Amino acid sequence: MKASPNNYPEEAALVIREHPEVRASVTGATLNFDQNRRKAYSEIDTEAWRVWAEAVKNHLLTHLDGYLRQAEASLVANGVQVHWAEDAEAAQQILARLVRENQVRTVVKAKSMLSEELGVNPLLESLGARVFETDLGEYIIQLENEPPSHIVGPAIHKNLEEIRQVFHRHFGTALNETPEALAAVARKRLRDAFLRAEMGISGANFLAADTGTIALIENEGNIRLSTSTPRIHVALVGIEKLVPRFSDLAVFLSLTARAATGQRLGTFVSLIQGPRKPGEHDGPEQVHVILVDNGRTSVLADPEAWETLRCVRCGACLNACPVYRQTGGHAYGYVYSGPIGAVLAPGLLGLEAAKALPYASSLCGACFEACPVRIPIPKLLLAWRSRAVEQGMTPRFEAAAIRAYAFTMTHPLLYRLAARFIRYLPDQVLDNRVVPVVKAWTEGRAGLKPSPKSFRELWESGEAQ
Repeated sequence: MKASPNNYPEEAALVIREHPEVRASVTGATLNFDQNRRKAYSEIDTEAWRVWAEAVKNHLLTHLDGYLRQAEASLVANGVQVHWAEDAEAAQQILARLVRENQVRTVVKAKSMLSEELGVNPLLESLGARVFETDLGEYIIQLENEPPSHIVGPAIHKNLEEIRQVFHRHFGTALNETPEALAAVARKRLRDAFLRAEMGISGANFLAADTGTIALIENEGNIRLSTSTPRIHVALVGIEKLVPRFSDLAVFLSLTARAATGQRLGTFVSLIQGPRKPGEHDGPEQVHVILVDNGRTSVLADPEAWETLRCVRCGACLNACPVYRQTGGHAYGYVYSGPIGAVLAPGLLGLEAAKALPYASSLCGACFEACPVRIPIPKLLLAWRSRAVEQGMTPRFEAAAIRAYAFTMTHPLLYRLAARFIRYLPDQVLDNRVVPVVKAWTEGRAGLKPSPKSFRELWESGEAQ
């Protein structure tokens, strides 16, 4: 089945039914991430930090035009070449021109969800450039031609045995190699790519408007090599990734790391100020920043959905989500999966193209509690669902069933008659053989067994008191 947000129900059912190993791997990884987040949050006045971060991002987004102009001026003053991309096609054209003008044949990439959104790898390959993902998780799924399953842990859907098989197929390693040995194999191959690459591509965790500083968080050191070893560094930056001041980074860098992996700070933090200057021996000769819209201004104009643009791509909402844990990210059919994907995709792609995703939630609220910038994801899920209903995007039988349910629940006599009727239904109906809704409910539960008497009857007789 072709990956598509609206195929989510079928894809999710397929993963649960035929790939239980995915559920086990994703659940184990996300529970660990989430436990670490809780511990890291307990060390600080988390709510004060979250409220502050929310306010800073809200200020940034409500004054975005001014801060974008300031960021451009700061970047240019630092010797950075700034490009503006209204959509994915424009970003691809800019990148293609840079590749051709500089005769790029090898590219090393740091992990970037925006590069996935823009289709960067297929573009580079079509231009004859060889592309190496340098994050270990991204490298593993690149070998298997798979998209990321998680914003921070792209390969968390694979267990150790599966990764051993991947390395065995591609590099001939033994099927019982240790994780350290497998990492050493990847390190050796990627080190050669770092030395040969003419271009390194990264995203940006943050871009400080007042100083033009690109901030990047990582744990492996590959981003630092990708941005400093090749002679050209290209940073793909969503226009929402700005922060007003350099001083804002101190809290955002720590808060993001705590939310993502439970670390007080990422192992490596790179603050990039531009290309190397005369007399300096390290760093790229050219730095290019491509500021990308690709639907973000449309989301910003939405009176409800604009709050999704506060997202710092930490993945905390995925780690906390009981629905995401069942399937991992591929079932969502979009670059951004989990709770944030369920509210961001309808804004970026249009509700018609992603109408299934807002229903991929139990509305438990764990995502909001985990979010370091307090995005009200449950509220936004309900908003998108409401719009889908208003625009006639829900199945007719479902809308009719909900109307019938609402009518029954608001008419006491009809409600009592319906409750009495249900108690006399044959067992095969209640044991999931007939009614589709009951079948879905009872697949993971024991059959429904109605009480011989209603609660009202029990109350009036004194038995319930």
